[in-house]
Amino acid sequence: MNANELRRKYIEFFKAKGHTQIQGKSLLPDNDPTVLFTTAGMHPLVPYLLGAEHPAGKRLVNVQKCIRTGDIDAVGDFSHLTFFEMLGNWSLGDYFKDEAIRISYEFLTSPQWLGIPHEKLGVTVFAGEEDIGIPPDDESAGVWRELGFSDDKISYRPREDNWWGPAGETGPCGPDTEMFIDMGKEPCGPDCAPGCACGKWLEIWNDVFMQFNKDADGKYIALKRKCVDTGMGVERTVTILSGKKSVYDTDIFAPIIAAIEGALGCKYGTDGETDRSIRIIADHTRSAVFILGDPKAVSPSNTGAGYVLRRLIRRAARHARKLGNESCFLADIAAVVLEQFTETYPELLENRAFITDELNKEEEKFLETLQKGEKEFEKLLPNLLKDPKKIMPGRVAFKLYDTYGFPVELTEELANESGLSVDRAGFDAAFKKHQELSRAGVGVFKGGLQDNSETAAKYHTATHLLQQALKLTLGPHIAQKGSNITAERMRFDFSHPEPLSKDEIERVESIVNEQIRRDLPVKMEVMNLDDAKAAGAVALFGEKYESLVKVYTIGDEATGVFSREVCGGPHIERTGLIGMFKIQKEQSSSRGVRRIRAVIE
Repeated sequence: MNANELRRKYIEFFKAKGHTQIQGKSLLPDNDPTVLFTTAGMHPLVPYLLGAEHPAGKRLVNVQKCIRTGDIDAVGDFSHLTFFEMLGNWSLGDYFKDEAIRISYEFLTSPQWLGIPHEKLGVTVFAGEEDIGIPPDDESAGVWRELGFSDDKISYRPREDNWWGPAGETGPCGPDTEMFIDMGKEPCGPDCAPGCACGKWLEIWNDVFMQFNKDADGKYIALKRKCVDTGMGVERTVTILSGKKSVYDTDIFAPIIAAIEGALGCKYGTDGETDRSIRIIADHTRSAVFILGDPKAVSPSNTGAGYVLRRLIRRAARHARKLGNESCFLADIAAVVLEQFTETYPELLENRAFITDELNKEEEKFLETLQKGEKEFEKLLPNLLKDPKKIMPGRVAFKLYDTYGFPVELTEELANESGLSVDRAGFDAAFKKHQELSRAGVGVFKGGLQDNSETAAKYHTATHLLQQALKLTLGPHIAQKGSNITAERMRFDFSHPEPLSKDEIERVESIVNEQIRRDLPVKMEVMNLDDAKAAGAVALFGEKYESLVKVYTIGDEATGVFSREVCGGPHIERTGLIGMFKIQKEQSSSRGVRRIRAVIE
């Protein structure tokens, strides 16, 4: 079964089970300060998992694009990826453990669907923690037994394996049950069971049961509205179903790897180090294409998501150089990715010129940097190897960065290849200003929930006022390109070609604060997307929406409508509750995009 067949079967199956198909969202999430990218299928649905009503109902299914960089250094082995597709289905206060497990089992084993033999499956459930009052998940285990699983195929696992959340100190959380495929290897010992990391068992699916709320006192209180969140990775599942040993051996990567072989004159499958480099080039190029092709695309930069993008492109370029490449070629590989995925993700075709242009510019820039940095590293190497501890001082790594623009991650790779390590703490101390950026480049989503507090709702509502104020001040070309909200401030990115003057900033502030003083009503309506647009509702350019959407209108017939937007975030009931709005900084975010940071006082 190939990826297209898997996507189609998954959606078809869950629609037959009463689930409504919803659109996958952008790779660059709004209003979640915990992450740079959408890193899990549940990420865009957090408000609804926390209690908000979804316009499409209580049973949902979709395919979500995801980026995770926490394991970026592991990319190149048989399974790790930066970009991946997640199949997901949700129950928002509808069915729970019994039906969720039976549905999962049917899709996995029915000949009409995936047709995996029952005897090849094993499962894990939460072992429980009696000291906090949570017993073993015998309920899930009981359902699996009813489905014919013997006790040796049901493994009770601890919190680190079979528990989800909460994201912070408090919030929704609960046990999960995971499904594994027996890969046919001999067990590692008498205790080898589903969930064992020896390689005999490979996870294929995960059902999360949001059953409890952890309060400020550390108590776990049963939720009245229980939800189910499940996830199945497209690439890993295709690997299993096609009998391949690696995600890179599937039809998903075959055309990309063939293009790399042709461009570099190398052969995949003949040498371990060569294979690793080819896999890195394939994964990172595919990831870069999807980031650049996103409706809220960023350009390579030294901050945030742009920094991650820059690192992916440059790492791919360096591994191409290791295989003998001396010129730009990533745009040619990207063309193969575009040909393969534009039918499923048409936004890639719409952004094709931007993708190609940005890849070429960044690769050209980096090849120059690489040549200088690698030459300087080679000069330093003899003295570094004399150190019995085999550690490159942080100040030396910083010099490569500061003088030659050589990323510290690549310094670490070169050092490791020569038997050295890098004093990363020393590097960070020498360059504290970039410490946060380095961490952001390897951050991973661990269930970070969007803030649904009253403060967040105030900031969220203020972004609507800000966008309209910008339109009134600068013109109708203003379009939101992204936003980020914390409990302390808001950040709003918008399309505009030049910096705002002092007078323009003051006028924007004045307009926003005037609407706050007017204490305008904020009303939410669920309506058809076409009707929303016809009513003048602003929608994020290029974003995908369901046929039914939430529309927030600020103002009414009596006061006059000031703003109307399609939005799914938290809002307050009247603008008078916001407080005084103050712009702290206006700056460039990327080419043609400006950024405003503001606070509510």
